[in-house]
Amino acid sequence: MRVVLADDDVLLREGLASLLERSGYEVVGQAGDAEELLVLVREHRPDLAIVDIRMPPTHTTEGLDAARVIREEFPETGVLMLSAHVEVDQAMELLAAGHRVGYLLKSRVTGVADFIDALERIAHGGSVVDPSLVAELIAARHRHDPLELLTQREREVLALMAEGRSNAGIAHKLWITEGTVEKHVRSIMARMQLPETEDDHRRVLAVITFLEAR
Repeated sequence: MRVVLADDDVLLREGLASLLERSGYEVVGQAGDAEELLVLVREHRPDLAIVDIRMPPTHTTEGLDAARVIREEFPETGVLMLSAHVEVDQAMELLAAGHRVGYLLKSRVTGVADFIDALERIAHGGSVVDPSLVAELIAARHRHDPLELLTQREREVLALMAEGRSNAGIAHKLWITEGTVEKHVRSIMARMQLPETEDDHRRVLAVITFLEAR
């Protein structure tokens, strides 16, 4: 898999490049700002772009803005956004795309196996949301909280869904059967008034729906 990295922190960027290459990925380009990132993506058309949300010159949303351009111009290129902080509102639009997209805190990169697993899920068309972001969503309260009708177990299933886990992965994590997970997922979709479908996109929309209601 061909990857482009974008982060103005040279040490982090080089560390990621080394980690990826040891894991069998081909790093075809590294960028220190959003402009350089877009040049590399247009030149190499990578399978995946790993993008820091905050980059020069203002360190606000340059990386996120570049990620939007990548999704528009190259929809088959997966995008993994990295951030030092939980930035819900900024990432919401891209996460709503529901496929080939991920959001992880930089601190999560230290878990090599989990990080590579996240990349694999994105590369195969899935979505990955950092557990810290999920925790913030679950903890938030709103007068019209779309999670109000969910049971505690359904909330646990929803949190794991938002992390990008499959039904089998959720079953393993919660020590329940995969059939039971499927029942919980159907119930969540019904309670949140999301149509049942085989498309995993709905799994991400379940979290996004809650986010937009904040």
